[in-house]
This record gives sequence, C-alpha cells and structure tokens, in this order.
Amino acid sequence: MPGIINYGTFVLSFILLLIIPGPGNLVLITSTSKGGARSGFICLMGIIIGDQTLLWLAIAGVATLLDSSPHLFQAIKWLGAAYLLWMGAQLLMKARTSAAPPPTTQKRTPFWQGLVITLTNPKPILFYVMFLPLFIDPVHSQGLITFACLAATAAVLTVIYCTVMITLTASVADSVRARPGMIFLLEKTAGLCLAIFAIKLAFFN
Repeated sequence: MPGIINYGTFVLSFILLLIIPGPGNLVLITSTSKGGARSGFICLMGIIIGDQTLLWLAIAGVATLLDSSPHLFQAIKWLGAAYLLWMGAQLLMKARTSAAPPPTTQKRTPFWQGLVITLTNPKPILFYVMFLPLFIDPVHSQGLITFACLAATAAVLTVIYCTVMITLTASVADSVRARPGMIFLLEKTAGLCLAIFAIKLAFFN
C-alpha cells in the first residue's frame, strides 16, 4: 500500500475498535430491530458519513503535522502507541457491567440517528489523530493517496461489519437482547489485542 506500514495491523486494529460496544453499535441495532434491515442500512449511511467526516478532519491535522514538523509527527506516533496501549489497559481493567441502554435520538429518522450519534461523539477525532500516524511512513507517504487508502479501508471495514450486524439483528429481531457476559469477554479480548498491537507498533516497526 502506498506510504502505509503495518497495513494488516491497521485492519485488525480497526476491526477490534468496530466490535467494541459503543453508541454506533447500539443505534444500529436499535434502528434495525425497530424498522428491519432497510432501516438498519439507512442508519448505516448516516454512520458512514459522520465517521468519514471525523476521519478527514483528523487527516487534515495529521497531514499538517507531516508537512510542517517531521519530528513532531514522530512524537505523535509514540503518543499514538501509548494511547492504544492505554485503551487496551482500560478495557482489560474495566469491571463487568450491564449493557448500556440504547442512545436516545428522539424522533429522528434512522439516517439522522446514525449521523447525529456519530458526529456528537468527538472522541474519534483525537483517536484518529493519534492512531493514523502509526501506519504512515513519513518517507514514502504519497499524501492524499496514502490518506485516502486508509480512509477507504476504514469505510469498507465499517460497511462490512455493520452489514453483518444488520443481517444478524434482522434475522433474530425478536430475540436480540444485550448479553453482558459476551460483551465482557469481547472487551477483554479486544483490550489484550490492542495492547499487543501498541507494543508491536512502538518497538517493532
């Protein structure tokens, strides 16, 4: 991939971040449960647009760092690895809790539910600013092409994951219920993998 290092690790890390339960997952399941697969895919469109908006805002900041201060860009890479390790540690130490209730979106359509829930969660911008530099080779980066490849990969993975979620939810809509035990196990597995990836990216690039 042009100007991208550890592309496989980027894909695996992003998949782990997708499956960690959060507002996006909850609103997607809620929309699908109430309105069927069609409603779920409409919600997915909103999620994708919101997520890509946040992602490209972060990319603008990362691109500025890469062009103006290579040393600061390298420092951000180390901070990104530390941030990924911190996220993994938080998941590993998190106590077992009951599932959170679905986010309230009042009477918005599924599209606006997905868009608003995504855009009102500004944390992804900080995460992307820390996360993306870990996979960019500053020497061989091709600028917009490199960033576009990462953004396109994120969009494709999101569509695939959400399509699976929509299909599963629609097929068992009447029996879909939160399973705290499964969520707890998922969080611990994701936390361990993220911690391993952070160490790999920091010391074995």
